[in-house]
This record gives sequence, structure tokens and C-alpha cells, in this order.
Amino acid sequence: MSFRSHPPLNPAAAPEWLRGVTHTPPADPNRVNPVLNRRAPDGTSVRPAAVLVLFGGSAESDPLAVGGLPADADVLLTQRASTMRLHSGQVAFPGGAADPEDDGPVDTALREAEEETGLVRSGVQPLVTLPQLFIPPSGFDVTPVLAYWRDPSPVGVVDAAEAERVVRVPVRDLIDPDNRFQVRHRAGYQGPAFEVDGMLVWGFTAGVLAGLLAVSGWEIEWDHHDVRDLDVTLTRVATGMDENESNFGHQARKGDR
Repeated sequence: MSFRSHPPLNPAAAPEWLRGVTHTPPADPNRVNPVLNRRAPDGTSVRPAAVLVLFGGSAESDPLAVGGLPADADVLLTQRASTMRLHSGQVAFPGGAADPEDDGPVDTALREAEEETGLVRSGVQPLVTLPQLFIPPSGFDVTPVLAYWRDPSPVGVVDAAEAERVVRVPVRDLIDPDNRFQVRHRAGYQGPAFEVDGMLVWGFTAGVLAGLLAVSGWEIEWDHHDVRDLDVTLTRVATGMDENESNFGHQARKGDR
């Protein structure tokens, strides 16, 4: 059993502006989020894992903002190292595979976040665990652990072999309709995405975020019919190429509408 301590799950400890995501499971009202439906097929050998979905920001709601969202609300994300064998370069929540010594998914998520970002786990209040989601390429059965950063600590890249960036992304950037669209991969995947802080957030992480925003009370209507080629968009974001320079991607989007 783990000797690391953490506060017990307590949804009542969430600030008022965060209550929507603690009381209602992630949702897909536009039917564009396949991530939320991923469950391991019967008989599949899975590896338990957990990620920390850590929201920070003022405990006080902003009465003038949609859903009471404070201006400083953010979520902690990492960008995996491009040298990693699996999910290289992808934006992700801190987290990873469970260790035998871990005391459940909350312990796994906090341990991994501590190892990856250097956060002080005592400042994190776990709120709820979300339904497990299966990631086919890696075989992980992932439990997202939703938490509030009650007492934020400095964070950054701890091991450059695992992460290239550690970023506190403003929630207001995530809900900005100009930063939201879908991506489509030639292998058949299509799902929600966000372009924030010079990063493309897609796949599992974007699916969880989109599912939470749908029930948060903060979401602003966005164009879920805007479908972009994943590879083209990744290249554009990585190179900083202007949208008008990516003619193929522009034509692909026009053809998808």
C-alpha cells in the first residue's frame, strides 16, 4: 500500500463555479466525441491507469461571467516528449500507469502528476473520479481524477525525456469558439480538438475536456461542423504556419462542411 497521503474525494470541496463538472458526468450533446464511449471489449487484457484533471483558479465565482467562471480558471496539461514511443508530442493530462504500491487511482494520478510536473500534492483536493475510458493503442483503462488546485505550487518539466512542456491553460481559451473544431485522421478517427497556447489538444485529452465543458455551464456554442485534417493541423500548429498558407487543410475543411 502507498505511504503517500492525499485528501479523500470530496465533491463538496469544489468551488461553486466547478460544481457542474463534479455533479454531472461528461456528456456529448453534439455526438462528436467518441472518446466518452470507449470501453474495453469483454475479455480484453487492460492496464489500469489514471490521469489528473486539475482545475485551478479563484475559489470565488465571477458573477458577470458565464457559469461564474473566474478569469484565472485554468487546467494543467503537459506535452509529451517527441522522443516517446507512444503518444509522442501529444498534449495530455498528467498521469500514467498504476504502480502496485498505489492506493487506487487518486494515488496514481497524484503520484504521476508529482513526478511529471513537480506539483506539491498536498495542495490538490481530489473531487470525483470519472468513468473509466479505454485507450486502444496502449491498452490502458484510464480513470480521470477530477481535482481542484486549492493551494497551487510551481510546476514545470521534471524529466525532458517524458515531457516537453507543462502548461496551465486558461479555461477561457478552451471555451473560446475560435479555438475549437474537430479533427479527422486518415485512419478513421474523428473527434473534438482545441488549439491553445501553440498546442493542438486532440484525442483522449480533448475528448475528456469537451465532455466536461458540455456539462460545466461555461461552454459557448462552437462550430462542431468545422472538421480539419489532423496531420495538416498538427503541422500548421507545430510550424506556426498561417492558415492561408495551408491550402490543402483549407480545402479539406471546405469539403467537409
